[in-house]
Amino acid sequence: MTDRPHRIPADDVPADGAGAPGPGLPEVVDRETWEAARAELLLEEKAHTRAGDALAAKRRRMPMLEVDGDAEVVGADGPVPFRSLFEGRDELLVYQHMWWDGAPHQGQCEGCTMTAWHLHDATYLRAAGVSFAILTTGAWEEVAPFVAFMGYTEPWFSVRETAPPIGGDMGYLQCYVREGDRVFLTYAITGRGTEISDPTLALLDLTAFGRREAWQDMPAGRIAERDACWFWRTDVDGNPTWGPTGRPAAQWTRPGATAQTTLGRTGMHH
Repeated sequence: MTDRPHRIPADDVPADGAGAPGPGLPEVVDRETWEAARAELLLEEKAHTRAGDALAAKRRRMPMLEVDGDAEVVGADGPVPFRSLFEGRDELLVYQHMWWDGAPHQGQCEGCTMTAWHLHDATYLRAAGVSFAILTTGAWEEVAPFVAFMGYTEPWFSVRETAPPIGGDMGYLQCYVREGDRVFLTYAITGRGTEISDPTLALLDLTAFGRREAWQDMPAGRIAERDACWFWRTDVDGNPTWGPTGRPAAQWTRPGATAQTTLGRTGMHH
């Protein structure tokens, strides 16, 4: 254990206070003290990494659930068997995207949009022998224009008429393996477990103020009063809002995205 980091002596701080930290910021220390504190935290981070490796090893040993490889899903080329999503590979990763029936683009799920946006390019998954697709319970005639608007190039499929676990509840990451014509579900995770696909959240966790959400454990004086997920929707000026003038933040990068005053939601189809 290192000694408590000490503040830079007042004599070392400019007389005009330019070197003093603002309210709620960490204390200012010298380089040697900072390096010692960083080294101490690194030991815990390495232990966290090793614990994650141990969990991954258990994950690889989970039993499998056989699913119907002939189950019909609907994509850009019409109805196809679920098995075809493997594209000849042995493994498949899918994200199950929630859907609001009848809603315009700005009314679709902000959390799922965040995840799908981060999964914009699965080149490296395929290089590792893992195919990728996004599934949703939206009707294909609604899904297709949404995919075009967002500029997604990874394959999407409607599983509206498909039984669980391929269809059913959305908001999951799922892993499948194929052996010949047989298809098996090996793993599924939802909730905060899907954060692994949203590197923005992990990067924010590295910063001094984190996600600025009230649930976080913050040092005294560090303000974090926002609701969870507060920045996932913004208005045309970039102000966070979950009201009718908001869109999932990524949508403002899309050509033709204009200010709107309704989310048009009639009911989520899980």
